[in-house]
Amino acid sequence: MRDSNPRSRDQNPLPYRLANPHHRRNYTRIIQMTTKSSLLLENSTDAARHLLGCLLIRDIDGHHLVGRIVETEAYDQKDAASHSYRGITPRTEVMFGPPGHAYVYFTYGMHYCLNIVTGQDGYGAAVLIRAIEPISGIKYMKLNRTNTPDVKQLTNGPAKLCQALSIDKNLNGHDLTKAPLRLKFLPSINQDQIIQTTRIGISRDEHRPWRFYIKGNSFVPKLS
Repeated sequence: MRDSNPRSRDQNPLPYRLANPHHRRNYTRIIQMTTKSSLLLENSTDAARHLLGCLLIRDIDGHHLVGRIVETEAYDQKDAASHSYRGITPRTEVMFGPPGHAYVYFTYGMHYCLNIVTGQDGYGAAVLIRAIEPISGIKYMKLNRTNTPDVKQLTNGPAKLCQALSIDKNLNGHDLTKAPLRLKFLPSINQDQIIQTTRIGISRDEHRPWRFYIKGNSFVPKLS
């Protein structure tokens, strides 16, 4: 986990044709879909796959900021790169809690990163959300990320997406079935559209192929 402390839908990458402004109103229907929290009971690598294509919905001042998850990394308590590797601490307690909650940590003295807790309650595992594709509320994301006119640079990194969605430690431990930050599942991405490779920016257990992203998606900053 990066820290300063040691069915193809890509023919049309936006779900429900949200790339077309005429269809953007359909995001309201997506927001109302039921969260399939049982998928988060799986191990972190399987959950990391299932999270691709799902939506993060941030409610701010009556506005919905919506992004499609396009890149993830899995972390596990048996993994030396994971914060949970050394057991439960005040910082990592959320990782050992129930799945479907946000684990938000501060890194490099300036950035936040969002993870989604997975696995059984009591087992320390989570999925780092590395990149999202902006769907709705882009104007407000840009206000949160000043001097970033290029939409492809808004949320193509874990710290960038947290800044764009105004995610900080106040959301650590938050239940992602509830506002102001929600996770909504969409139908799974076809396996042939998912690239699996090694993780980025870690110094331990680098060999594990626990990074996943949607093939050819332009919002993934580093393609293999």
